[in-house]
Amino acid sequence: MHLPESLHDLADSETVRFLRRPKSISRVFGGVFSLVIFSSLLTDGYQNRTESSQLRCVLNSNYMACSFAVGAGFLSFLSCLVFLAVDAYERRLVGTRFKIAFQLLDFILAVLWAGVWFVAFCFLASQWQHSKSKHFLLGNSSAKAAIAFSFFSVPVWILQAYLAFQDLRDEAPVPYKRSLEEGSVVLNTLSPSSTSPSNPPITGPNSLSYTSSALSPYMTTPKAPRLAMMPDS
Repeated sequence: MHLPESLHDLADSETVRFLRRPKSISRVFGGVFSLVIFSSLLTDGYQNRTESSQLRCVLNSNYMACSFAVGAGFLSFLSCLVFLAVDAYERRLVGTRFKIAFQLLDFILAVLWAGVWFVAFCFLASQWQHSKSKHFLLGNSSAKAAIAFSFFSVPVWILQAYLAFQDLRDEAPVPYKRSLEEGSVVLNTLSPSSTSPSNPPITGPNSLSYTSSALSPYMTTPKAPRLAMMPDS
């Protein structure tokens, strides 16, 4: 493995320049926030009360709140990893249509995740407000961390949506004029005037030509012989 000779070479490496991009930074922060949300609730989000051994969600004993936060955090973390991996191979994408479709999908998912985390923050904060922390020995810090990072995830995904929209707008599509010019070049190349005189068109009884098709039916129909009046001898 080749190691950089100095810190300057390390800073100029392709990996560091990729990680210093705003899009990469936002994806890393989004993935870390999602990891904190679902990992904190998985470890201490389910606790038992002092008088019972049954596990309950620390957010007002609502299993839906914990399940929603854990599921959303896990899926958000996976989406950040997938899009970060695709960003690393973005320069190798040859097809312009595939690149535009990927950027459009990135924008749509970023907007959806921003809405999901806003709803998650409101839902978790409401459940935590109605829950009684004295019923559980542990899990208070995990619930607060999930609520806080749900709120922090909203501006991160809004930033990702903005960056995806910028990339989608800056992507130059194939101009329509260029397609017309390429089509005219092909038509000029295949025109009859450009054919070589050494290869004349084949004529025959079964062949069709412009002159034969342009003749009038009256010109092609044979005429009957006229009757001539003979003088008396």
